[in-house]
Amino acid sequence: MPESTRIWFSQPLETVAIWWRLERRDGVTLGFTSHDRDLMFDGLLHRTAPGMVPSAIRRTADFEADSAEVAGALSHDSIREADLAAGRFDGGSIAMGLVDWETLERMTLYAGTIGTVGHEGSGFSAELRSVKDLLARQIVPRTAPTCRAEFCGEGCTLSAAAFTHQASLAAMSADGSSVRVAGGPPASSLAFGTLRWIDGPEAGIVRRIEAVDGTSLLVDRTTAAQISVGTRVELREGCDHTLDTCANRFGNAVNFQGEPFLPGNDLLTRYPAPPR
Repeated sequence: MPESTRIWFSQPLETVAIWWRLERRDGVTLGFTSHDRDLMFDGLLHRTAPGMVPSAIRRTADFEADSAEVAGALSHDSIREADLAAGRFDGGSIAMGLVDWETLERMTLYAGTIGTVGHEGSGFSAELRSVKDLLARQIVPRTAPTCRAEFCGEGCTLSAAAFTHQASLAAMSADGSSVRVAGGPPASSLAFGTLRWIDGPEAGIVRRIEAVDGTSLLVDRTTAAQISVGTRVELREGCDHTLDTCANRFGNAVNFQGEPFLPGNDLLTRYPAPPR
């Protein structure tokens, strides 16, 4: 059913509820509604979650970003404290709107991405970023000695499949901040890459590899879950975005998106030295 064009809240009594739809980056899609029973529409079951409350949704007619926030209780089976702490909802997409729980007429009030997610006690709150935030991106990129392109992304042109490998967990530090893997490429090639858990309690979660210490991979967020040795992981090699790495390791200097030989401000403002 296409979205309704009706004028909402024009009658003294309305059969209207609020709906939310969350799509996490690992592909899991969740639907919720403030109604007292589940509603099925758009091929997704929107489960009743009366504890979730949206704040005032601010929409503007200019280029200023819209704003909204969702708060709720950590009582629903689909939103657990462990998942919030693990970052499963960070960066996911969200849409919310109104639905007539009798006719299922509906409209979308807000669409964007999930920014900062926090929780205090038995509740949580999520900051939402509207699609207008894309307008704040710089049209003309700033010059830099390092490459601006994402590795294996737009502008880089390298194939992600060629630098993606499967391995298994060999060991994990006591605080969950570093791991060692069996199989896959040499650890030195994984710096600034990513590690995605395929099995176990962290399945689907992607961690950025911030540094390599010998054969240990230091990840950007600690892993609290108890993960057993042998759990499968997917590794993506990384790049330090320097011209030397791009040319000598990947042979991709023709697509380098930086200006390593551009004089900096220090050189341009340097005074000439008198001859001796």
